[in-house]
Amino acid sequence: MKKLIFRNLFWDITAFFLITSISLTLIVWVIQAVNYLDFVSEDGHGFRVYFMYSLLSLPKIFSNLILFVFFISIFFTISKYEENNEILIFWNYGIKKTEFINQIIKFSLLYFAFSIVLSVFVVPKTQDLAKSFIRDSNIDYFPSLIKTQHFNDTANNLTIFVEKKNTAGLIENIFIKENYNNKRSQIISAKQGLLIKKNNSYYLKLYNGNIINIDSKNTNIIKFEKSEFNLSKFGSKTTVFPKIQETDSLKLISCLNSFIKYKISYEDGLFRCNESSINEILKETYKRLVLPFYILVSAFISACLVIKSKNQNNFFKFRSIIFLIGFTIIIYSEGSSNFLSFFDLTRSTLVLIPFILMIIFYLILNSSNKFKPL
Repeated sequence: MKKLIFRNLFWDITAFFLITSISLTLIVWVIQAVNYLDFVSEDGHGFRVYFMYSLLSLPKIFSNLILFVFFISIFFTISKYEENNEILIFWNYGIKKTEFINQIIKFSLLYFAFSIVLSVFVVPKTQDLAKSFIRDSNIDYFPSLIKTQHFNDTANNLTIFVEKKNTAGLIENIFIKENYNNKRSQIISAKQGLLIKKNNSYYLKLYNGNIINIDSKNTNIIKFEKSEFNLSKFGSKTTVFPKIQETDSLKLISCLNSFIKYKISYEDGLFRCNESSINEILKETYKRLVLPFYILVSAFISACLVIKSKNQNNFFKFRSIIFLIGFTIIIYSEGSSNFLSFFDLTRSTLVLIPFILMIIFYLILNSSNKFKPL
């Protein structure tokens, strides 16, 4: 019977967690997806790139919400059981508070393991995969990017200015500047032009103009009646350099290990492990490996609700205090990585905070309920 009672409790917590987390994740995802429209309107990427990049942000959003939603789920479920006197079922069937608390903490280990898998493996992989769509994408939406009376410099090493564009798509008085490097560039001017698409690539068909080739030694001018300029060879200015958040967790751990033991700096492809990046690597590793432990902390805090029943004095005040403590610790955990410093040992000890908090709440539960170890 005890197993059936606990199973019902855990299903209630899980149901609340799933409904709340999925709802909040979708709300945040929609808001972010609207912001990502800049990939199309400003950076010129296609809707497929936009959709895949937006879709692959879901694991990161979900991972960021787990701690808060888990705490709310346990807190709300235990409070509801207490309000409806359903908590008495546990005590009437001979379940001790210590046993109840132990089961809550054991249950939280499942969410802890799930959070670790997400933050260490799934989120970095999906973030890197999302960025790969940007890296491998050229500019697909030149028609919307070429605006009149505006210097369009969305593409790397390319600036386009057009004076007029009529409803038929004819462009007048076109200026194009392409930079090859610091010493070489090309300037094209044309009286008229037309944006066309051939073989899934965009071209500017230009009429009556000049091509000016400039380098450090000389300049030459070529006149033309008709010419084509390939636009699809240009990439967007969207940042494609991989961020630390997109780096494999094993690389981060290996970097910290080599830097702590041997003070060795090295490069692995585009990943740089050196003095200038070690702080950010430490913070990212902390987010992936240490922050999930706050799920266990939130379980200890929520378990404190069974210390008092609603029939005791100041129960509602006590419950409010428990909620505020939990909420404050969650807020702290989200910003705690900003205080870390690889070169400051005192600040680096912040990684111990979740373990210290678990010990503190363990002692509180132990003294209040004759709490026994798991």
